Amino acid sequence: MREPPSPSEENRLARLLSSTVALAAAAAALSALPIPSAAADVFPSHAVRLVVPFPPGGPLDVVGREIAQKLGEAWGQSVVVENKPGAGGNIGADLVAKSAPDGYTVVMGALSTHAVNPTLYPKMPYDAVKDFAPISLVAITPNVLVVAAGSPYHSAKDLAAAARANPGKLAFASGSIGSAGHLAGELFKIKTGTDITHVPYKGAAAATQALLAGDVAFVFDNLASAMAQVKAGKERALAVTTAKRSPLAPDVPTMAEAGVPGFDISTWFGLLAPAGTPPDVIAKWNAAVVQILDAPEMKARLAAQGAEAAPTTPAAFAAFIAAEVTKYAAIVKASGAKVD
Repeated sequence: MREPPSPSEENRLARLLSSTVALAAAAAALSALPIPSAAADVFPSHAVRLVVPFPPGGPLDVVGREIAQKLGEAWGQSVVVENKPGAGGNIGADLVAKSAPDGYTVVMGALSTHAVNPTLYPKMPYDAVKDFAPISLVAITPNVLVVAAGSPYHSAKDLAAAARANPGKLAFASGSIGSAGHLAGELFKIKTGTDITHVPYKGAAAATQALLAGDVAFVFDNLASAMAQVKAGKERALAVTTAKRSPLAPDVPTMAEAGVPGFDISTWFGLLAPAGTPPDVIAKWNAAVVQILDAPEMKARLAAQGAEAAPTTPAAFAAFIAAEVTKYAAIVKASGAKVD
């Protein structure tokens, strides 16, 4: 017959039992907790949407699709381009402003959506600064002051002198009210103190035809289409609208060099996410986009569109947008332009 355990052995067994029960309880509690998913913490873990707020086929759309393809290859996830045109780009930009701030929906914003429209439209569905988290500026497209090849004007000074001598008689064309070409013309009027009539057309091609037909004295056109007309012998380039000469047209002087100082206006576009998107997600977007834009192949593709790659940090892009909003507010108000 087995002898009963001694008091000391009883205590040891009790302690062992207590420890076993405690360990079992702890294991049960841990098993009830959700297991962290590595995939959930890695961006992107599923398809990404890049909204282009303009119709397919334009320079912004073409570049957006190039970037989307490269991002898809780098991330191993689909980056789908979705065109949402309307209201000068406001419809597509507003869609992104109201999307979940997780980095899976971004917009290729532009001069119109994030600098001009806030003043041009009396009612905006979004705040161009507060409702977005800038990722990077993508590209800048200089505009060019051009006249017909047979024009008597051979410089910006000639044009300004003729306008002063004939108030209200000279006219310039643009592709639409509030376009970069329109506002460049308005800035020219402000800087030269002249009275020149603005004639808006339905598209840049129609504005160019009006220039070649002699219906207007000049046009501020985008670099790619303007230089094509210049090389064809149909137009004469007088000056680029940026503060520095464009490497895509190094022989064309700036407006300042041509006698109109303080002139710096261009078409631009860049990527933005909804406000509140986590900084680490913005940083991942920025790093990938900057790498794509720094590649010689992408620079060449942008040059074919008359654009210059212009990658920035998110902070630099935010500061750029804030400055552009202020600059264009003054130009739009001075022009009296409005879109209902």
